[in-house]
Amino acid sequence: MIYREALLSDIPGMSVVRLSVFENRLSNPGLVTELDYTHHLTTLGKGWVAVDEHGTVTGFAIVNLQNHSVWALFVHPHFEGNGIGKTLHHMMLDFYFSKTDKPLYLGTEAGTRAEQFYRMQGWREVGRYPNNEVKFEMTKEQAAGSRQ
Repeated sequence: MIYREALLSDIPGMSVVRLSVFENRLSNPGLVTELDYTHHLTTLGKGWVAVDEHGTVTGFAIVNLQNHSVWALFVHPHFEGNGIGKTLHHMMLDFYFSKTDKPLYLGTEAGTRAEQFYRMQGWREVGRYPNNEVKFEMTKEQAAGSRQ
């Protein structure tokens, strides 16, 4: 698996991954557009992809530096359980906390494997969003401790 910074040319592959997941599915796939990906990768933050030996995107992560949140972290179901999400997660946290000391936030559907994943990575539940997603927070200190 190759891990690298996401390029605009990766957007179609990232979209395939995003639309393939079984949890945290988009109720309306049209809600996340190519322009949204572009804006997050070029203006709001930065992203990373995992690609296989054929250049196929198998997972991706995008962090929003403007609102201090994880915009996306998804792995294609065919590639789950191989450490891809964990590697992308660490890359994202390393980058984010190299730019700021402010806490990072994310929301995920309650009762999912994603919720368990974030808890295992050291995220702390700090409430619920209006849509009832679990609101998690990660501080720079927690991120450093989660790598121990």
